[in-house]
Amino acid sequence: MDAAYIKPKVNLLKNIKGDFMGGIAAMLVSLPSTIAYGLMSFAPLIAYNTTYASMAAIGAIIGTVAFSIISPLFGGTKGLVSSPSAAAAAVLSVFVAELAKKGTIPIDVIPVYVTLLTLFAGIMQIIIGNFGGGKFIKYIPFPVISGYLSGVSILIIMGQLPKLLGLPKDIKLAAGILQLNLWNWQNISIGLVSMLSMYFSIKYIKKIPSAIIALSAGIATYWLIALYNPSLASTQNNRLIIGELSSSTSDIFGIIYHRWTLFSQINLDSLIVILVPGITLSLLLSINSLNTCIVLDAKTHTNHNPKKELIVQGIGNISSALVCGIPGGGVMTATLENLRNGGKTRKSVIFVGINTLIVLLLLGKFLAWLPIPALAGILIVVAFRLIDFKVLAMLKNKSTILDFIVIIAVVVAAANLDLIKASGVGIAMAIFLFLREQMGVTVIRRKIFGNQLFSKKIRLNSERKVLEDKGRQTIIIELQGQLFFGTTDQLFSKLEPYYANCTYVVLDMRRVQSVDYTAANMLKKILARITELNGYLIFCSIPDKLPTGQNLKKYLKDFGLNESNNLKLFDDLDATLVWIEDKILIEEKVNIFDNNKILDLPEIEFFFGFNSNLLMSLNECLEEKSYTTGQVIFKTGDKCDEVYFVRKGNVKIVLPIGGSKSYHLLTIGMGGIFGEMAFIDNVMRSADALSVDETELYVLSREKFNQTTLLHPELAGVFFERLALLIANRLRQSNKELKVFQEN
Repeated sequence: MDAAYIKPKVNLLKNIKGDFMGGIAAMLVSLPSTIAYGLMSFAPLIAYNTTYASMAAIGAIIGTVAFSIISPLFGGTKGLVSSPSAAAAAVLSVFVAELAKKGTIPIDVIPVYVTLLTLFAGIMQIIIGNFGGGKFIKYIPFPVISGYLSGVSILIIMGQLPKLLGLPKDIKLAAGILQLNLWNWQNISIGLVSMLSMYFSIKYIKKIPSAIIALSAGIATYWLIALYNPSLASTQNNRLIIGELSSSTSDIFGIIYHRWTLFSQINLDSLIVILVPGITLSLLLSINSLNTCIVLDAKTHTNHNPKKELIVQGIGNISSALVCGIPGGGVMTATLENLRNGGKTRKSVIFVGINTLIVLLLLGKFLAWLPIPALAGILIVVAFRLIDFKVLAMLKNKSTILDFIVIIAVVVAAANLDLIKASGVGIAMAIFLFLREQMGVTVIRRKIFGNQLFSKKIRLNSERKVLEDKGRQTIIIELQGQLFFGTTDQLFSKLEPYYANCTYVVLDMRRVQSVDYTAANMLKKILARITELNGYLIFCSIPDKLPTGQNLKKYLKDFGLNESNNLKLFDDLDATLVWIEDKILIEEKVNIFDNNKILDLPEIEFFFGFNSNLLMSLNECLEEKSYTTGQVIFKTGDKCDEVYFVRKGNVKIVLPIGGSKSYHLLTIGMGGIFGEMAFIDNVMRSADALSVDETELYVLSREKFNQTTLLHPELAGVFFERLALLIANRLRQSNKELKVFQEN
C-alpha cells in the first residue's frame, strides 16, 4: 500500500494520567452542582411528592454520564466538560412549574415532557450549528445576556431561599421571609456554613474546588446537629437531606424504562408547550458552551470550531434525553478544573462520565445524605456570583443609561414573569438596541457637490469654469451601511433641501451593506420627487452582490428601478461625473467639438496666445500620429521624451498595480495634453496611455524641441511657462479635491 494512504496511529495512552486526574477533579467539582440543579429543575414536582427528589438527582447524574461519554466520541473542543447549568435548571424549573400549574398534564407525565424538551433542545443545537448559528450567537448584545443571567440568578436565589430557611411547602416566599417563627435554624445553620465556606474558599483556597469545601462543611454541620437531634440519623421523613436514591444498575434502568412507558400518555396537541422553552434552552446552553470554549481557547492557545461544538453539544443533549437525563452545556468551573489537573484531550471528558457513573453505583447510598440546605447555599452563592453588579457603573455615563435600562427590563421580566417571557423581552430589547445603533449611525458617509469633485477627464480651462459655476446642480451622496426601514427616512429628509436646486442627484452605492423593502420603496419616492422637477437620479457603483448575498442590481430592477429618462445607472462614480459634465457642457454650448473634427495647432488651448511665428517654429518639430481604439500609446517603463496633444478622440492614463489590475488616473479629451512629465525630466514612463477611441495626436519630442529652440530661443520660455502653469493648475485642482475629502 502507498505510504501516503497509511493513516497515522493514534496514541490512546498519550496523557492518560493527566486526563484521568483531570476527569476526577472535574467530576468532584460538577457532581454537587449537578445534583443541586437536578433538584432545582424538578422542585415544583418535589413539592407535590418528595419521591421526585430521587428521580431528579438520578436524572441529573445519568444525563451527565451519557453526555460526557457520548459527546467526545463525535469530536468537539478538547477538555470541555458539560453538565447541567444554573440557567438550564432555571428554565426547566419554570417549565415544570407552568405545566404543574395548568393541570392539563398529569403530574407523573410531566417528567416525560422534560425529556422531550431536552431532546428538542439538542436537535435545535444541531440545527443552529449546521446553519452557522455559532457565528451569530456571539453577537447577542451584552446588556441582553447580562440581564438574562442576572434574572436567572434572582430566580435561582428565590427558588433556593425556602430550602435555606426551611420554610413549609405551602408558604410563599414573601410571607415566609416576614414570619421569622417559620424559619428553621437547622436549615439556616447548614446553609450559612456552606455559603461562608464557599465564599472564603473562593477567595483564599485555590487548589481545592470551592463547591467541594462548601459541601463538606455543610455535611459536617449536618452531623454536628445530628449529635443533638438523633432523628437526623435516619432518612425516613427527613426534610434536610435528599433521601434514598435508587442507584443500582437495575434501579437506574427501571427508572429509564418507566419513563419511556409513559410516552404513550403524551397528548400530541400539547407538544407545542416545548417550542419556546426548547429554543430558549438551546440558545442558553449554546451561549454558555461557546463562552466556556472561548475561555478554554485562551488558556490552551487553541481555536474551537463553533459549528462543530454546537453539533456535538446537541448530540450530547440528545444522548441525555434518551436516558431520561436533563440537558447540559459547557461548564466553566469543571472545565477549568479538568485543565488545571492535567486534562487536555477528549478522554478526560469521558473519564468525567465514567467517574460520575462509578460514584453513582458505588456511593449512591451516601449521596442520599447530602443536605438540601447545603446544596441550596451552594446554588445561592453561584447565582449571586452570576449577577453582574458592574453594570451599575453604566449609570455614570449618559450614553450607557439606555443599556442599563435594557438590563433591568430583562431582569424584571425574568424575576417577575418567567424565563420564557424574559427571553421574548430579551429578543425585543436586542432588536431595539440594534435599531438604536443603526438609526444613530448616518447612512450618508459623504456629501459633495459637483463644483468640489470633478471627473478624471481633464477639461479645458473654459470648460472647467463652466463646470465650477454650474457644479451646484450636482450633489453626490456616498451611502454606507444598512438601508432599511430605520434609516431610509433619514436619507429622504437629508435630500429634501436639495431637490429644488440640484438637477443631478448621484447615490454612490459601493459601501451599502443591505437594502430592504422599505428602503427600495423610499428610493422610488426619491425618484418620483426628482422626476417631478425634471431632474436625474443616478445610481453608481452598485455592488454585484452585497455581504448578505443579495443581488442588489436585480433587487432594484425587480422594484421597477430600471434605467429610464430620469434614472441612470453607471458602473462607477467617474463614468457618472463624465456623463453629467458632458451634459452640462452641451446645455451651455461650451467648447464642444465635433467628434469628427481634427484640431489644428492654434485650436488647442495650450497654444492660445502663441504668436504665429512661434506656432510656425513649433509646427516644424511636431509629428502627427493616429491610434485605433484600445491601442497602446506608451507603457510604464518606456524610455521616451515625447509630450502629446490630443487633436481628436480621448486618451486614458492608467497605473498598473499588479497582475492584470490597473487604476484609472485620468482621461485626456480633445484639446488636452499628456506625457509632460517625461518631456520635462526624460525619465521612464510611470503609467500607461491607451486610446479610448479613434485618436489623432500631435507628438513633440524633447530632442526635436531642443533643436528648434536653439534657433528660436523665445519659444522655450513661452512653452515652459505654459507647461508650468498647466501642471500648477492640475496640482491646485488635486489639492482642492483632497481638501473636500478630508472635510467631508
